[in-house]
Amino acid sequence: MNNNCVNLLLKAFNKDTALFKNCDFDEKIYKSIGCSVSKKWIANIVPSELLNLDIKKSIDLIMTISEGGMFYDVFPDIINTPDYGDNWGRFANYIELNNRAIAKMTNDRCCCGIINLIKLLPAIPPSAKHWANCIIISQIFPNIYGDGYNKPVNDENSIYGIKINTIYSENIISNDIIDKISQENQLKAFCDLAHFRGLKVGFRTVISADQIKVVYDSGEENFNWDNQNHVEIYINEAVKLMNLGFEAMFIDSAKHIGGYDCKNYTGVGALPSYPQMQYILYEIRRRSSKTNISFVGEKSTGDFSRYQNMGLNSGTDYITGDNFNEVKALSDKFKYNRIYAPGVEIENDNYEGGITYEQRLNRINTALFAYTYSSDKLPSFMQTNDIFPLRYDTSTHQIMMKNPSYSTDGLAYSHYENLFAKDDGRQYNAKVAELFARALCI
Repeated sequence: MNNNCVNLLLKAFNKDTALFKNCDFDEKIYKSIGCSVSKKWIANIVPSELLNLDIKKSIDLIMTISEGGMFYDVFPDIINTPDYGDNWGRFANYIELNNRAIAKMTNDRCCCGIINLIKLLPAIPPSAKHWANCIIISQIFPNIYGDGYNKPVNDENSIYGIKINTIYSENIISNDIIDKISQENQLKAFCDLAHFRGLKVGFRTVISADQIKVVYDSGEENFNWDNQNHVEIYINEAVKLMNLGFEAMFIDSAKHIGGYDCKNYTGVGALPSYPQMQYILYEIRRRSSKTNISFVGEKSTGDFSRYQNMGLNSGTDYITGDNFNEVKALSDKFKYNRIYAPGVEIENDNYEGGITYEQRLNRINTALFAYTYSSDKLPSFMQTNDIFPLRYDTSTHQIMMKNPSYSTDGLAYSHYENLFAKDDGRQYNAKVAELFARALCI
């Protein structure tokens, strides 16, 4: 594997690897308040302003707003992840970005979600002085039905049904440049650019057996937790991603592992046993030789020691951030636990609408500031919608379950323009930036 995958990506798009300052967004640069060096990002925007950029100008922009103020004429050969220790995930802000929803949609085809996510990187606030911001990408594996295609707005095309032991999703990689840069190196280029931006990166996955298919040359099999070969494939898929630079795994339905509280289980199919999940998480860490992986569980709350002993670092709690004092009290409760803590939900993947901009901003404020000491901060969980508001007639859950194009002419640019809220979304994005500006140097 070529170490400098960013250069490979540029060459794949027939671009020069020499980098130049991109000053087109100088008036939209936000900076952290109170740091000796400025943490910078682009805000007061709608996403189409960045998604419409040429990939070279996007990478130029990433280099232009580097934290240290140093401009690199070429992308460095070696980029390390921001170092917040092995248990960084216990304190992080997790921002799930639906890379399928922002993919290039031309007529009924869908691709390049990871390329477009690179274009959005300048608009994600970098990590803080004491805790990391971590991007969780919604899709990395092919979805079972309709991968590589968008469908009408009411047709199901769920991101929660995946195929493993095969290529990565056609929704997120670019097959047009596959002869010049592999799928794996496209993903690594994203990880390297995110790390350069001062961000951690992870991915969402599922554990419900009937939502997973295993692909062989001879055909597909339904996943079975009693089939050790399937379990090994599951582990190795995660290890491959960790070796590309990913460092967090968000586990859907984690609360119910081992049959726990299954009266509220909404997934489809059997779940791994508790010892089995302990083994899986241990093996991912061992085989990748990474001790700093963050495993995060959906609704892994209540019996907190159960999830910590499973190997998790964090999980979404039912606490939303509406009540500042409640979150501060929960922070005080967990201040002596430096390995695991439940997190504050601003919004989750099942959100179907109803939160106002004001309520959302209040929740983000709580997530960033509700503690006695910054070293006791709880993790938090946000969605694309919390940074870049979606158009009024869709929602986070809608774009997880379906993959519509909002293009009015069948072309990608129109989809970028119409997926998100416009003037009100821009104003909201600026207010989110003001909150992060005051939090990053605490």
